[in-house]
Amino acid sequence: MKIRLCVLFGGRSVEHEVSIITALQAINKIDKLKYDVVPVYIDKKGDWYTGNMLLDIEIYKDLDLLKRYAKEVVLYKRGEQFVLQNKKGLFKTVVDYVDLAFPIMHGTNGEDGTLQGYLETVGIPYAESSVYASVLGQDKIFQKQVLKENNVNVVKYKWFFDKEYLSDPEKMIESIKIDYPVIVKPATLGSSVGIGIAHNELELRECINDAIEYDEKVLVEEVIENLREVNISVLGNSENVSLSVIEEVGSKNELLTYEDKYVGGGKGGKLKGMASAKRKIPADLPETLEKSIRTQAKNAFRALNMNGVVRIDFLIDEKEDKAYVNEVNTIPGSLSFYLWEKTGKDYPELIDDIINLGIINYKNKQRKTTTFKSNILEGFNGFKGMKGLKK
Repeated sequence: MKIRLCVLFGGRSVEHEVSIITALQAINKIDKLKYDVVPVYIDKKGDWYTGNMLLDIEIYKDLDLLKRYAKEVVLYKRGEQFVLQNKKGLFKTVVDYVDLAFPIMHGTNGEDGTLQGYLETVGIPYAESSVYASVLGQDKIFQKQVLKENNVNVVKYKWFFDKEYLSDPEKMIESIKIDYPVIVKPATLGSSVGIGIAHNELELRECINDAIEYDEKVLVEEVIENLREVNISVLGNSENVSLSVIEEVGSKNELLTYEDKYVGGGKGGKLKGMASAKRKIPADLPETLEKSIRTQAKNAFRALNMNGVVRIDFLIDEKEDKAYVNEVNTIPGSLSFYLWEKTGKDYPELIDDIINLGIINYKNKQRKTTTFKSNILEGFNGFKGMKGLKK
């Protein structure tokens, strides 16, 4: 019997379109002999839609047309089944049944633990990282604090709230105390959205003003001058992990931009996503440095309690021959399939592994005590002071 797999994508995020690309790319590779795919598109307002037309990339060019023919639904548990129910109309009919959710979301309201929290509340099994790991993966500040505590290398940084900066910009600029150039980032975005590099105070102010357009928390980081950027993917859970090959990414810009990652290389309507970025696989690294990256990747995965597939981005200081974790992506672009292909694991097998890890995670959680059968309020006649509320 095949698993009915609810693939969730889109969402209220600046990475909305990137999520669509990654999801449709993955759906095309899912083993249809094992899974019946039920696509669920979440629009930019947070409304959920399903229907086979969602499998065609062309439909997303006209969202009004999409909403006219797709069915707006809600996910809930009915008895022992998880169903997608018609949201509109007099009769709330069941549109489809699903067994497991596979969030392929990027950024806020999808990758950051928000959606995972909803899925936990519904009670449906789901693939990829838990609520807590997703929060740590999305918030670069929380992430750095946890990694530093676990002896994983991170660059020098400073963070602050937007209101702290806006109330006294001079004081906040003075408190940064990191030599130029610096990188400025919104704390909880990905895909290089809202990120800028500043070589002086004027540029720093401009970058901060740009970052606070997207987030209430701003991160300012030291720039590695003798820089190489490499990524590695990790697949597993708290018990077992596997590591992909390491890639070196390149860009004509000082930073690997949104355009580098997603806009280039999409000729002929093909969905390449992160696979379109300039890269060298495997990266040419000294043995000791490669070992350090692999060890840090495992430690970071464990420290953040990740599950499924993640991509960990490293910055290498060539002069110091030292690698720093830049960020951890809990639902990476293209699910990092191109890194696993180099190990002999094809995309359908990778997706199968991610789903199986989600099932294992669900079964492990089911063994834990989450509620008590006894009701401590049964027969309780206290709250004498509440009698006055009846008047």
